[in-house]
Amino acid sequence: MTADDAAPAPAVRQLRLVVEAEDYDAAVAFFRDALGLPEQAAYSGEGDARVVILEAGQATLEIANPAQKRMIDEVEVGRQVAPRIRVAFEVDDTRTATRRLVDAGAAEIAPPTVTPWQSLNSRLDAPAGLQITLFEELRDPDERATLDGFGTEGGRTA
Repeated sequence: MTADDAAPAPAVRQLRLVVEAEDYDAAVAFFRDALGLPEQAAYSGEGDARVVILEAGQATLEIANPAQKRMIDEVEVGRQVAPRIRVAFEVDDTRTATRRLVDAGAAEIAPPTVTPWQSLNSRLDAPAGLQITLFEELRDPDERATLDGFGTEGGRTA
């Protein structure tokens, strides 16, 4: 195999599923402590805004048609459910990836914007009714850990 035959590098580096939890502490205790997902980072902000990022190993994106979705709901839940989710993808270049995905049919909700947690994020309406975030990390985790409001949830005191 020559260099020309090599597969191109993946455009997406990470899949991050973002879930709003009314009872944040119980959700963190369940997923981090009970399930055992290792904590990668945690951030806090004004108004008691808090998030913890848990590692879940390899991520995949499962795309199913409506019939498959109904079947999965019936098998796993016993009734039809339609949870609202947002899926976040880490990319090397948010601006380029945003343009590429808009050109491919996504609708831009918000252009690339530097966030307080030091990433460059854009928000898109994508196919299948999925809202996605593209994010590009602007600082490595060690650099972010020195900023006010950044650290790990495990080290947080009440």
